[in-house]
Amino acid sequence: MQTYLLLFYCYIAISLVFAEGAQAAADDELSTLLSIKSSINDPMNYLKDWKLPTNVTQRGWLHCNWTGVGCNSEGFVESLHLYNMNLSGHVSDHIQSLSSLSFFNISCNNFASKLPKSLSNLTSLKSFDVSQNYFTGSFPTGLGGAAGLRSINASSNDFSGLLPEDIGNATLLESLDFRGSYFVSSIPRSFKNLQKLKFLGLSGNNFTGRIPGYLGELISLETLILGYNEFEGEIPAEFGNLTNLQYLDLAVGSLSGQIPPELGKLKKLTTVYLYHNNFTGKIPPQLGNIMSLEFLDLSDNQISGEIPEELAKLENLQLLNLMTNKLTGPVPEKLGELKHLQVLELWKNSLEGPLPLNLGKNSPLQWLDVSSNSLSGEIPPGLCTTGNLTKLILFNNSFSGSIPSGLSNCLSLVRVRIQNNLISGTIPVGFGNLPGLQRLELAKNNLTGQIPIDITSSTSLSFIDVSWNHLESSLPSEILSIPTLQTFIASHNNFGGTVPAEFQDCPSLSVLDLSNTNISGTIPESIASCQKLVNLNLRNNHLTGGIPKSITNMPTLSVLDLSNNSLTGRIPENFGSSPALEMLNLSFNKLEGPVPSNMVTINPNDLIGNAGLCGGILPPCSQNLTVTKQRKSSHGRHIIIGFVTGISVILSLGAAYFGGRCVYKRWYLYNNFVHDWFRQSNEDWPWRLVAFQRISFTSSEILTCIKESNVIGMGGTGIVYKAEIHRPHVTVAVKKLWRSRTDIENGNNDVLREVELLGRLRHRNINETVTMVAGSYGYIAPEYGYTLKVDEKIDIYSYGVVLLELLTGKKPLDPAFEESVDIVEWIRKKRNNKALLEVLDPTIAGQCKHVQEEMLLVLRIALLCTAKLPKERPSMRDIITMLGEAKPRRKSVCQNGGQQSSMEKPPTIFNTSPVASLL
Repeated sequence: MQTYLLLFYCYIAISLVFAEGAQAAADDELSTLLSIKSSINDPMNYLKDWKLPTNVTQRGWLHCNWTGVGCNSEGFVESLHLYNMNLSGHVSDHIQSLSSLSFFNISCNNFASKLPKSLSNLTSLKSFDVSQNYFTGSFPTGLGGAAGLRSINASSNDFSGLLPEDIGNATLLESLDFRGSYFVSSIPRSFKNLQKLKFLGLSGNNFTGRIPGYLGELISLETLILGYNEFEGEIPAEFGNLTNLQYLDLAVGSLSGQIPPELGKLKKLTTVYLYHNNFTGKIPPQLGNIMSLEFLDLSDNQISGEIPEELAKLENLQLLNLMTNKLTGPVPEKLGELKHLQVLELWKNSLEGPLPLNLGKNSPLQWLDVSSNSLSGEIPPGLCTTGNLTKLILFNNSFSGSIPSGLSNCLSLVRVRIQNNLISGTIPVGFGNLPGLQRLELAKNNLTGQIPIDITSSTSLSFIDVSWNHLESSLPSEILSIPTLQTFIASHNNFGGTVPAEFQDCPSLSVLDLSNTNISGTIPESIASCQKLVNLNLRNNHLTGGIPKSITNMPTLSVLDLSNNSLTGRIPENFGSSPALEMLNLSFNKLEGPVPSNMVTINPNDLIGNAGLCGGILPPCSQNLTVTKQRKSSHGRHIIIGFVTGISVILSLGAAYFGGRCVYKRWYLYNNFVHDWFRQSNEDWPWRLVAFQRISFTSSEILTCIKESNVIGMGGTGIVYKAEIHRPHVTVAVKKLWRSRTDIENGNNDVLREVELLGRLRHRNINETVTMVAGSYGYIAPEYGYTLKVDEKIDIYSYGVVLLELLTGKKPLDPAFEESVDIVEWIRKKRNNKALLEVLDPTIAGQCKHVQEEMLLVLRIALLCTAKLPKERPSMRDIITMLGEAKPRRKSVCQNGGQQSSMEKPPTIFNTSPVASLL
């Protein structure tokens, strides 16, 4: 009995000891969690319950109920799920005290520090997820010591350096995801020990060298993603041993050689992405043996030969992308029998012959692009039989026959681009009733008839191009009133009739080209109601009447071509001050009267063919008016008097010229005498030579070169002439500066300031002739205003402005800017990253920090391109290199939800084929 009592007391004592020890351990883990929290920034206050209540004396297992904390049956922390909480800061070294931690997930946060080395002490880990953060430095070694580790996801971070070799010791690993960082070197050889590995993702890093053949020993592998690296050489033939492989992505790299036929042995393969490499040779017909294949993208390589007939056996195929290769021969007829085909892209090859007759009849075809080949025959009639076709792109081929009527009834169509073929017949009725059709491009064919009236009822068309056909009849009167229409090009047809006058409802129209269409009548005044019109081309027609004055007030009109018509009257006075006008061509009309004085930048060639025009940059009106008056005079005495007067004036001018020249030569040789003589005079000499350096020519030699045949350019303040001096032989540029009477009366010294500026410049390559600048205000570099020379640095500036447009969603001269501020100056005023983030187009960047980061990189490149000093702008080669470095390394999205197991099938955003989003 005493023995039993003794044992009972011992049991009680031991239990108390263990209970006390467990309580102490629980208290330790609670303290550890509080230490972890102290190193974390929690702006959304998700961890607000991670604290000690003031009224609790016994802590117990209190921490097990905290947000994101999970405990096992003994009260030890087993899991930390703190994903998608907008947390930042750093992971505390104290985490190593959570000895039972098995599941650790802090993905989709904003951590931007290094991971602690102490993570190697978490030997109970089974799942480790730090994906979609900004962790830097090397990935910590030692995780391979966790014998039960089954998943590591460190994708979408900024890790660098080498992958740890010891990961190969975690032989139970099933998923390993290091996509989207900056890891270098090759793949560790120890990885071949991971015989249970099903998912391996290493894309979007800086791995180099050859893809190791020992990856072919990972017989359990189901998903292999190695794209967006710098691997080179061939695909290892050992990959033919990966009999469980379902998903293979080696896209965007420098791989070369032939595609190994061994891939044909992978019977479970559903996806093969090999696009944007340097593969050569032919497409292995063995790929036709992979009956499970759904997505095959071999585009953007140098593959040659014909498309194998065997590919038509892939009965589950949904996507076939072979564009941008060197393929020849026909498109296999049996591809039209595939029942699941949704996307077929074969553009930019050298394919010949017709498309499969049954294409689209048996499958839910969504996207067909076979442009830029040598295909011929008729367009298959059943492309939209299933009602799924969204994009039909057939341009730059030799298709003939008529447009299938089924296309004009295809309600799913978004784009129809069949320009530059041999299509004949009429435009079928119905395109205007398609609710989603945005682009209709039928240019450069042999179409006849008229534009169907139903086009005018469209509520979605934004781009219509029917140019270079044989269309007749007049344009539908309401064709320009389509509310979404931005571009309408109908040039080189035989419409006749007049310009449609219904311009009151054209809120989006920016380009209108009706050149060479045989139209007549007057230009309607209502055209000025198109407030967004940028380009208006009515050249080579039979237009009469005057130029509407209202055109001069159009706020965005940049290009206006009215040449080769029969327009009469005067040029509207306000043309020179039109807000955005950059190019104006009025040549070969019947215009008359003086050219407005404010039209100082127009090219004289854009006014030729108008015998009645004068003044401005043309010969003075006084001479023309005198001649005209003489021709109209019918009284003989007036003719004689005018003749005598004219002769007298000419003789007087001649005498004055030679006398002045003689006086000038004396003044030049005897400077002091002439200087004294002029000092007594009340008037200055009408011009003067200002030398900023030692010269070897006289002013008279310069004057003889100031004539129209020597014009090499013009700017906002004058005309530039080329002057060749024969003794000694030198060539100089002479700029004739204009100074209006108003400037003189107001004491405006802009011209004098320009003279001072020119004195500090040294012009180069003066023999190059520049008569016109292609571009618009806002895109042209500031130095063009005084150099009048277009070079690479000016092109770089314009390219930078285009980048800024794309990044900000704003125009170069957006109304949102201050007055006289362009997009470059507007962005330069932003002093820090936060301010720069605010200028990014929110429809692109959103709240996704990954996208914002990449957009900021491109923004900085754009700012380099638009540097004020030309010498500080990079070359185009350097820009391409920088843009290549700034390419997206993260093929992931910002998620609002929780974690996603990397063992699942990769989301479509990782399917980096160009049309993955469509599917």
